[in-house]
Amino acid sequence: MGHPDFRVNGRIFATLQANMTSGCVMLSPDEQQEFLRTHQKTFTPASGAWGRQGSTMVLLAGAEPAAVRSAIVTAWERALSLPARKKAARKPVAAKPAARKAATLSPKNRK
Repeated sequence: MGHPDFRVNGRIFATLQANMTSGCVMLSPDEQQEFLRTHQKTFTPASGAWGRQGSTMVLLAGAEPAAVRSAIVTAWERALSLPARKKAARKPVAAKPAARKAATLSPKNRK
């Protein structure tokens, strides 16, 4: 991915692109519409289904710091209110085939 992301409860609520000129905040669709209405030059929906679900691109050049701060805090509060993501369980490492076969043979069948 190559860019920083910001998380709470195992959920990403904001990202910053590697070029440091734009980022993304994860808002609800209603919150997104409010930011799009009040700051048209700064916020735009992400493409496709992500954008319809509230993922919002932030153009940092010329953006009002207070508007960006407000969007980040809103995204953070939203992520904080959602249940924590479960961490993926680590899968046990399988034994090598030869070791597995040797373990199943009875002592008198081993050579």
